[in-house]
Amino acid sequence: MPQRPFAVLDIDGTLIRWQLYHALADKLVKLGAIEAKPYERVLDARLNWKSRRSTNSFSDYESAMIKLVTKSLPGMQYDIFAKACTDVFSRYQDQVYTYTRDLIASLRQQNYLIFALSGSPDELVSMVANHYGFDDYAGSLYGVKDGCLDGQVKLLLRHAKPKELTRLIKKHGAKLKGSIAVGDTATDIDMLEMSERAIAFNPSKELFDYASKAGWEVVVERKNMVYLLNYQHGEYKLATTDNRQPLIP
Repeated sequence: MPQRPFAVLDIDGTLIRWQLYHALADKLVKLGAIEAKPYERVLDARLNWKSRRSTNSFSDYESAMIKLVTKSLPGMQYDIFAKACTDVFSRYQDQVYTYTRDLIASLRQQNYLIFALSGSPDELVSMVANHYGFDDYAGSLYGVKDGCLDGQVKLLLRHAKPKELTRLIKKHGAKLKGSIAVGDTATDIDMLEMSERAIAFNPSKELFDYASKAGWEVVVERKNMVYLLNYQHGEYKLATTDNRQPLIP
């Protein structure tokens, strides 16, 4: 069979409008698997971010949240963890950006192989990937022993996206020509660099700065409008606006 081009997308904040990992943390607190008192400090950090107290407020909040969740995982009953993943998927599965949702549908019609890569747990990523018809996916993997999470991280995807994308490319015999990658934060840069066409979608400042140096496309979705910015002669210029069709050739 002839090789097919691939498209790879981040999930959290790129397809799903919220961060699945963050929603999972909230759910685990409600289920009693994470102590509520220490989590109040995480919520305070989240408020600082939403109030835009500093340029580092989001990374400070995310670091505090990840640190507490990681500390809480060892000994957590896997049934509770799996229930939390299912509940989060049920709530957020259709809360998506129209640009990336329609892009997936359009690329599927063009016979692309479509991959999902996310730092969220593999259990969550698999449900999103199946729901939206991805050909394959990879998420973070956590060890389980005697019905409980054992604290071992078998794969932390946010630090291994290039390795996992390479694996998926080889597994499916995908080709580089025509390939597309879409991401929203600096942790997606290495993944974006592996494609022929990189798209920074609603990028963080760190990703935007890198994209401007690399000359990558930038797409911004706000309310019911999508804006495509092309890098020309050292600056971004508005190329297209469209609130109906995915902005691809």
